[in-house]
Amino acid sequence: MQGIIRFALDNRLLVVVLALATLVGGYFAYRTLPVDAYPDISPALVQVFVETEGLAPEEVEKYVTYPIESAMNGLPELDHVRSISNFGLSVVNIYFEDGTDIYFARQLVGERLQVARESIPAGFGEPVMGPITTGLGQILFYVLEDTSGQYSTTELREIQDWIVKFNLQTVKGVTEVLSIGGEVKQFQVNVDPNALLRYDVSLPEIKERIEANNANAGAQFIVKNDEEYIVRSVGLATDLESLRNIVVKTIDGTPVYLNQLGDLDIGGEIRRGLTTKNGNGEVVVGMVLKLIGSNTSNVINAVKQELATINDNLPEGIEVQPYYDQATLVKAAVTTVINALLQGIILVALVLLAFMGGLRPSLVVALSIPFSVGFTFLAMKIFGISANLMSLGGLAIAIGMMVDGAVVVVENVDRMLREAKPDESRLHIVMRACQSVARPILFAISIIIVVFLPLFTLQGVEGATFKPLAYTVAVAMFGSLIFALVIAPVAASLLMRSPKVREDKPRKDIISFLLKGYKPLVEAMVARRWIALALAVVVLAVGAAVAPRLGSEFVPRLNEGDLLIRATMAPSISLEKAKTTITVFERQLMEDFPEVTQVVSRIGRGEVGAHADPVNNAEIFVALKPQEEWVSADTLDGLYAAMSKRFEDFPGAKFNFTQPIAAAVDELLTGTKAELAAKLFGDDLDVLVEKAREIEQVMGTVRGAQMFNAIRSVAHRNCALRWTGLRSPATGSM
Repeated sequence: MQGIIRFALDNRLLVVVLALATLVGGYFAYRTLPVDAYPDISPALVQVFVETEGLAPEEVEKYVTYPIESAMNGLPELDHVRSISNFGLSVVNIYFEDGTDIYFARQLVGERLQVARESIPAGFGEPVMGPITTGLGQILFYVLEDTSGQYSTTELREIQDWIVKFNLQTVKGVTEVLSIGGEVKQFQVNVDPNALLRYDVSLPEIKERIEANNANAGAQFIVKNDEEYIVRSVGLATDLESLRNIVVKTIDGTPVYLNQLGDLDIGGEIRRGLTTKNGNGEVVVGMVLKLIGSNTSNVINAVKQELATINDNLPEGIEVQPYYDQATLVKAAVTTVINALLQGIILVALVLLAFMGGLRPSLVVALSIPFSVGFTFLAMKIFGISANLMSLGGLAIAIGMMVDGAVVVVENVDRMLREAKPDESRLHIVMRACQSVARPILFAISIIIVVFLPLFTLQGVEGATFKPLAYTVAVAMFGSLIFALVIAPVAASLLMRSPKVREDKPRKDIISFLLKGYKPLVEAMVARRWIALALAVVVLAVGAAVAPRLGSEFVPRLNEGDLLIRATMAPSISLEKAKTTITVFERQLMEDFPEVTQVVSRIGRGEVGAHADPVNNAEIFVALKPQEEWVSADTLDGLYAAMSKRFEDFPGAKFNFTQPIAAAVDELLTGTKAELAAKLFGDDLDVLVEKAREIEQVMGTVRGAQMFNAIRSVAHRNCALRWTGLRSPATGSM
């Protein structure tokens, strides 16, 4: 310790330059840090999606999901596998151990998918991996607005898929853009069964002839007059007329055209989801997913800039309008913590000025805060820690502790300057003062760092949540230790002077004033030690009695500014009926709650990659006015309660009121869309449903339980066709 202090004082210019470099480097590191509202607690997860054509959940589970799950067994660092088999869709979630590189995990899963493909029957779908994103990666949602009223939802979906989506996917940090709403344009052949019998044609033959006549092909080249001509066979269908003239069969030299076997029309593909807005009908929506590890704020800003460019080139009357993005919450969260940091720095500086009794000593101590903060930002950049509520909150916690070591150094320097002989150099006095307290400072700050070490041992979600806080506190305290042992001696030697009031004269400052009351109190307590002991026992007893009644949460709830309402309807409901139900809800919500400015609902699922909800589930995004303009409630909890009471008996649906990021965190923590979930296992579905209702009733009696719902995994009505072995004349199959 003595050698370090001596080296610092002998090389004061070098120390000053390094300190300034740390401050500048910390500033630029902060400007380039990934910024998020909340630490990403997503596990090392690879999702595999398989879209099937009309398969029931039983067949999806048996022929698609099970082969994929089996192929994943035995993967290195595999933790567990979960799956969901819905109508027409299989979702397999492969979880790896904490710390597994996501790209390594995807490589392993991709290799095993080659094995799984061989086990999946032909025509039952092709397994694909989901986007390289996280559970909190849905950073921006937008809707295509048609102000002219000239475009159908099919045309809007075509613009979304071929213009907006492709351009947004070029933005750095965007891994996927998913579409939902409207109808995907199709050329449809509505086959006439009587025509099949009349011409003795089967459905597989029609499919085969359409595929064979709907493609472009290359035919090398020909040479004519010393020039090469590329030969192309152009047969790709671009309109209905080109499809109508396809020859399906020839009977006695007479061709049978496709239009003789049925009607050809333009329509939409079968869909399992849609979106509505403000109770006015369907709209087309896009969801932007960010690449894992990218800067949320930077990606959102880049996406908005690209959207502005896209809007300038869209047809007149069509505009892309974001209705949800995380930028507002990220900015609010980071601004809140930064303001707390600045307020803490100012308060600490004022307290130092009041208690240190001079501007120069206070300045030396206060300099430890920007140095420690800059040092922490540099370390965050090196270790890849994002700026979020937890990491910046750790800095806010450490503000008061950052100055402890510097206070001890400055106080000792000030005391020795008072006691020193007039002929002793100030540099030598500072060296003696710093060397005498170096060891206690090292021990004191090391103890504070050690206190946070258990947080580094946390695993899973807890580790992902609290490790950033532990890192920033520990690094900030280490930075304050460097300041106290290296920078503070140099700053004291440059800024501090021998006090004009000598040691033999009484000091007149706030410390002297406080000592007048503190000294007799201490003397009284020492004289009557049982009083101090009794007081400590009483405080401990009161604390022990109050602690169990405080309640607990994993993390505090954030006010995100928007609401997310999850609606659950009858499992067998049709998509059109779900649309009607949610549209009525949107209208009533906007009529009864003036705080609501916009409502956009996603029913079911769109393109696979983010959601796998069935058509009886809906997610409703509710945009609100600023809180000071609310009239139905003064607080977020009050608004929850008011909405929950208003729609408690809404026909055909049950609602759960939450917030977008809070809902995503709940799903990452529990694997379900709730803060607390109870899972039932058994062979008899009717018994499971009955017991689930009983549990739901019991949960309703628990104090603090606000919203609850029993989710049934299988409740679809089935119409089973069992063939007797006779050949179908229309299809040619058994």
